Amino acid sequence: MKTTTLNDHDQKRLAIEFCGLKLNSPLVLLSGCVGFGEEYTRINGFSNADVGAICLKGTTLEPRLGNPPHRISETYMGMLNAIGLQNPGARAVVDAYLPKLDFTETRFIANLSGSTVAEYEEVARIFDDSPIDAMEINISCPNVGAGGVAFGNDPAMSARVVATCRKATQKPLITKLSPNQTDIAENARLCIEAGTDGFAVINTLMGMAIDIDSCTPIIGNNQGGLSGPAIKPIALLKVHQVYQAAKQHNIPIIGQGGITTAADAIEFMIAGATTVGIGTALFYEPLVCPKLNKGIVDYLDRHNLSNVSALIGTLKLHD
Repeated sequence: MKTTTLNDHDQKRLAIEFCGLKLNSPLVLLSGCVGFGEEYTRINGFSNADVGAICLKGTTLEPRLGNPPHRISETYMGMLNAIGLQNPGARAVVDAYLPKLDFTETRFIANLSGSTVAEYEEVARIFDDSPIDAMEINISCPNVGAGGVAFGNDPAMSARVVATCRKATQKPLITKLSPNQTDIAENARLCIEAGTDGFAVINTLMGMAIDIDSCTPIIGNNQGGLSGPAIKPIALLKVHQVYQAAKQHNIPIIGQGGITTAADAIEFMIAGATTVGIGTALFYEPLVCPKLNKGIVDYLDRHNLSNVSALIGTLKLHD
């Protein structure tokens, strides 16, 4: 697949600041989609310089084997996954994986998970003593049996996890919010008070797929997280709702959920996202990012905008 290379001027127009970090592009590769960063560089034609940041796979204090198969099931306009946070443990990630990453090319964000508040704190402390640029707090994973979505759907518990991690590090904290809750804006407000520096909106929605011959769930975990274009309208609304709580505090948002085109990415920024997350699209178009960057620049040209930051929060609601 042919990739598109931008000139220096257009590349600078894509540069943006997020949680005090200077990013090459508003594109962020999402956790769980690119392993621990180094794996994706094996794809011929991919360059870390095409993206602003890469979120590493979800990491817990101790190693996890993850959920039983099947772990992934394709759905109409989307994908169900229930990997179950398979990972080698935080210490192994810091000692064995981070040294392989080139921190001069892009920013790297650790993804923290735990089944107790104390585990989140310990994982945050381990990554605090590492070259990682920021940490994403995964309080909303819908396919693990403990912690995860239980924390993310309770605003008070979400804030408690954020506050605990805040005490463990001065690195930027990005709280990944669950769409499976009653009032995502209230959750955002409490997390801001607890010390979050940014948000990732949204995590996957809970879903199921059934094998009609065996009358059993296709996913071994029975349920999983739904991602892809099917959830994009929901994600857009949630970004807009969180932006109303976040903008007065200058808290930036990674908008994510079904982004496959430049138009999708632009919609999320208009709704209030500072950066946009690319996930499911990578599974069927691994080199989509250069195309998205070019499409965003073309939009800036058509609308006489000097920089991508001019898009953020420009949504004009009907009376």
